[in-house]
Amino acid sequence: MALGDVADMLGGVSRTRATQITNRPTFPEPIGVVSGRTRVWRKADVEAWIREHRPHQADD
Repeated sequence: MALGDVADMLGGVSRTRATQITNRPTFPEPIGVVSGRTRVWRKADVEAWIREHRPHQADD
């Protein structure tokens, strides 16, 4: 999943805010980069991070 998907999973935050969150040391490492610069993550990794770091969103 790309940054826009992560932003949606984080409750519809802006792409700028999603970038800030994904740059945190606690956020899962991307599984790769496509088109030279677009980072992508495993959905399961992002879901696990949300459950741990934003439990109020995991219930939504």
